[in-house]
Amino acid sequence: MDLLPVEIKVNIEGDVAGALSALAASRGSLMTRRIWFAEDREGVAQGKVPLLDGGVIIRLRTGGGSDDLVVKLRPSTREQLVGRFSAPFEVEPFTYKIEEDWSRHGRVLAASLVHSHPPGALAAVVEPGADPATSIDQLQDQFLHACARDVRFNGLVALGPISSTKVDGVSLDDLEVDLEAWSAVGLDFLEASIRVKPKAGDDEREFKERAERKQRKLEEAVLERGVTLSEVHDSKTHRVLTALVAGAQG
Repeated sequence: MDLLPVEIKVNIEGDVAGALSALAASRGSLMTRRIWFAEDREGVAQGKVPLLDGGVIIRLRTGGGSDDLVVKLRPSTREQLVGRFSAPFEVEPFTYKIEEDWSRHGRVLAASLVHSHPPGALAAVVEPGADPATSIDQLQDQFLHACARDVRFNGLVALGPISSTKVDGVSLDDLEVDLEAWSAVGLDFLEASIRVKPKAGDDEREFKERAERKQRKLEEAVLERGVTLSEVHDSKTHRVLTALVAGAQG
């Protein structure tokens, strides 16, 4: 496998609206969406997140244009990604990506298969009592069976919605930064992210060093604008999903 793109993420704590203002989010292109995560129905009934614990994330998004359903393996390994899923591809309406996810607290490999749907197509499967598994396409099912063989579920339940506000293409110094705020169950998160892609002729060391420089620049650009970086090690997905499951118990 060739060198992989790196998505570098910085999580921000505190006043989300104030942070968005400090990071000049008004200069970017704004999109609002609603997000649900699907988990094993029996696991949720027991207050657990077995899919997430097994490295499988199933996310549904509506609004802001096309709906989409993503099946993601994170953390993953290159050895785990077999057959046609060993390399990225794009075949309408699917996009399959393999990239590294970097944060202040760790680096993991992530593989995601996104299925785009017409606007409103996923509305019914996130309703109470519906099973989001019915919208998992045959190709996504193949992906799970080939690359996450130990993960099983008997019916899914949609957890959400999470309100998402995304602002793409914000200029922070010489970086083009995407900002995404999530709000659900009393929690508010803001994430700033950039993507670093390999260049022709890069070797592994050169690319890693360039990505590390970009990571430092991103953190410095956020801090210089008076915004506080999160010291929480859990990803925003883990934090909000476990909170949604806890809320479902009430």
